[in-house]
Amino acid sequence: MNVFDILVLLAIGAVAITLGFGIYSLFRGGDYARSNSNKLMRLRVVLQATAIVLLMAGLWWKSTHGA
Repeated sequence: MNVFDILVLLAIGAVAITLGFGIYSLFRGGDYARSNSNKLMRLRVVLQATAIVLLMAGLWWKSTHGA
């Protein structure tokens, strides 16, 4: 396992955890959902973009450096 493998797994885990908190926020509803749902959705989108960038960088690294 190289650094990219670990970073991609961590990023995917962070996305999953954020998604879980977002679903919990929607389930709970009320003032909690109003104050947290949008923030969690934006955080999840940023984490997903980061995971995709890391995945693409890892694929590029493996194709150019042989893995």
